[in-house]
Amino acid sequence: MSVVGVSIVPIGTKAPGISSFVAECLKVLNRYNDLTYELTPMATVIEGDLARILEAVKEMHEAPFGSGAVRVLTNITIDDRRDRELTMRGKVGSVKEKI
Repeated sequence: MSVVGVSIVPIGTKAPGISSFVAECLKVLNRYNDLTYELTPMATVIEGDLARILEAVKEMHEAPFGSGAVRVLTNITIDDRRDRELTMRGKVGSVKEKI
């Protein structure tokens, strides 16, 4: 299982706010029932099979174009650990144990 952070930013929109574009991206992600995600103030963190996540991210990247954006920047951070199971909760819990 992989944990992926993704930030999708539309450029060339009529207003500075992007929450409606983010909502459209999350509507896409909601169709991927086999993935778990958490929306944060600066990105969306997705957990699941890497191939499925990348499939979802590709579709999410396209969503702002359908809503009028003329340019889209997508940043992806992939944490793909193969020696043991990796989860969002596990990553946060590991840090909290050390505080």
